Amino acid sequence: MNASITLDQRFCGPPDSGNGGYTSGLIAGHLAWPAVTVTLRTPPPLGRPLTITGGDTVEVRDGEVLVAEAVEGSVTAEVVPAVSLDEARAVGDSYPGFTKHPFPTCFTCGPERAEGDGLRIFPGRIPDGRTAAVWRVPAAVTAPMVWAALDCPGGWVNELEVTPRLLGRLTGQVRQMPQPGTDCLVMGRLDASEGRKAKVTTTLYDTAGTVLAQATAVWISIAR
Repeated sequence: MNASITLDQRFCGPPDSGNGGYTSGLIAGHLAWPAVTVTLRTPPPLGRPLTITGGDTVEVRDGEVLVAEAVEGSVTAEVVPAVSLDEARAVGDSYPGFTKHPFPTCFTCGPERAEGDGLRIFPGRIPDGRTAAVWRVPAAVTAPMVWAALDCPGGWVNELEVTPRLLGRLTGQVRQMPQPGTDCLVMGRLDASEGRKAKVTTTLYDTAGTVLAQATAVWISIAR
């Protein structure tokens, strides 16, 4: 295949690079696999065309620089059990990112993003360590936005306010698109942690409890 993508500044994670979930979803949108694993090799640059080439292994490049690789994936982890929307709203009020956030303008979870600009998903922690958040689905929702919604709720199970981390790898599958203007539930769970790496699972539910999308991810701690 031969295609290209360009990440607009709106879809940042850190202020100078692309949101990992959104970037992964944008790449996956060019591929025919039901589930896709995207490994980010370097922070995705904003505002420049990135080329997508390959077959069984797809490469995304900024000129000669390898930005990401993608292969057919499989999401086999158990779903993260849901809580009620009311419980998710309640823990969302204590979202740690309100007081300390490594990237407060992040497209997914940045509290400095305005309504209608960022997704404003604010994952709070329930007593067993899982995260829960309510997401008001935008009117112009896209599949990459769903991937973005599956991103940061997994990161915040790792106390990002204490140890900043970046997404290293994301395997996602969107089973069904959410309905615009509805409230969805996003759940996150820590599955394993070793050294600088943490493995997490996230699940997106609609109000009827139907699983709309799921992802597994590896987050990597960074020096600040």
